[in-house]
This record gives sequence, structure tokens and C-alpha cells, in this order.
Amino acid sequence: MPSLKDLRTRINSVKSTQKITSAMKMVAASKLRRAQSQAEAARPYAERMERVLVALAQSVRGSPTAPRMLVGTGADRVHLIVAVTGDRGLAGAFNSSIGRAARNLARRLEAEGKTVKIFAVGRKGRDLLRREMAEALIGDVSYAGKKRVEFSDAEEIAQRITAMLAAGEIDVATLVYNRFHSVISQIVTETQLIPVPVPEGAEQAEPPASRAMYEFEPDEETILARLLPQNLAIQIYRALLESSAGFYGAQMTAMDNATRNAGDMIKRLTLNYNRARQANITKELIEIISGAEAAV
Repeated sequence: MPSLKDLRTRINSVKSTQKITSAMKMVAASKLRRAQSQAEAARPYAERMERVLVALAQSVRGSPTAPRMLVGTGADRVHLIVAVTGDRGLAGAFNSSIGRAARNLARRLEAEGKTVKIFAVGRKGRDLLRREMAEALIGDVSYAGKKRVEFSDAEEIAQRITAMLAAGEIDVATLVYNRFHSVISQIVTETQLIPVPVPEGAEQAEPPASRAMYEFEPDEETILARLLPQNLAIQIYRALLESSAGFYGAQMTAMDNATRNAGDMIKRLTLNYNRARQANITKELIEIISGAEAAV
């Protein structure tokens, strides 16, 4: 049985840990409000942009002059997986769920005979995927030193993907990230970036006369040359914001659970300490009484 000194040391240690987890919970809660508002504000624009691109992809499908970023290269051999995780841990299964989803997607594509390349956004995702799929990891980026993610960060990632597409290094690009649903719930989401996915049966379900018609000014090539890279950056930026909000929600939940568990552990240790202290006092009293009786 541990001594009283060992129990006191353990209790003080757990109390110190409880203070740290409680402080981290409050910090995550304050950052969550800002991240959540940014993620929710970005959703309508990103969703509308996505619908516009889907309509354009339907209208130019089969055209030999259609942009690669819109309809793809025509091949389906090399797939790029962009896995978005956090740069820090202590957030429950937030990071590991993305690592597991990216790994399962890669294994499924490899089983179909595809070549898989992985680009990790976030230090934790890089570490997870490097251990299990180092041969497929072609690059990574981390924002650990930044207070918040900017649109320019998403543009840099989009430019790297665009360069790989132009060089013929990839045929399909898929984004894997945690979509913020609530403080205690994040949904692992897979979004195809290149080519723009067209829902199955969309052409049959929607008659040609009811489809949205777009007129381009000054011309179609100029507009698409600007619109397609911007849409790619917007979808990535949305994923970064959703992931950031989800991370702080997961961290706040994890730290709240850790704080409550620490409180329960302190109660159990304090009970054991009181019992051990009472046993020592009883033992000393018995020794004193026994010594007094022997003296008489």
C-alpha cells in the first residue's frame, strides 16, 4: 500500500494536471467561438460556388476544350489525397479519425490498381501518415506558428495542386477533413476537388430547359481561368476553417472530460489517503495502549 507521502504527492500532481486541463478547456472554448463563426460564414459562398461549378461541368462534359481542372485529365490512374488535420493533439480522436479515413481511402484505391499520393495539412496528420504510408506521402504543410489560418494559406495549397495537375502528376484530387457539426461532433468528409464531381443521374433528373444557363463576359476561357483556381482555393479554405472549428470543439470536449476524470481521481486518492491515515492513527493508538498495559 502506498505511503501517506506518496498519496499526498499523487494528489498534488493530479490537482496540477486538473488546473492545466481546465485552463486548456477555457482557451479552446474562447477560440472555438471565433473558428465556428468563420466556418459558418464560409459555407454559403463555398456551397454556391460548388453548385455553379457542377452546372458548368455538366454543360461542358465531353468537350475536348474543357479545362482539366473542371473535367479532369480523362484518366483515373493517379489520385491525390489531401488530408487535413490539426497541428496539436489533446483533442480525442479528431486527428486519428482523419488519418484512418485517409489510409482506408488510399488502401481502397490501391486495391483497384490506382497510384496514390498523399499531401498532409497539419503536423499530426503528417506524423500519422508518415508512420504507415511514408512511400505515398509527397509533401506536408503546418500552421503551428500561426494564430489563425488565412485564405492565402489555402491559395498556396491550391497552387501546388494546380501545378501537379498541369504537370500531369495527378488525375484526381480528393480532400479529407473533419466538418464541424457541433461541439461534440465532427463528421469525417471526403470531397472530390478535381474533376468537379457531377451527381449521378443529375442530367436525367433535371431537364435541359430547366438547367441554369451561364453567359460569360468577356469570354468563357478568361472567366474559367480565373474561376476554377479560385474555387479550388475556396473549397480548401472552407475545409481548413471547418477543421479548425472541429479541432477546438474536440479539444474542449476532451479537456472537459479530462478535468472531470481528474476530479474523480482526486476524490478516490483522498479517500485512500484518509483511510491510510486513519489506519496509521489506529495502529499508533494500539501500540500506545499496549505499551501502557505492559508497563502496569
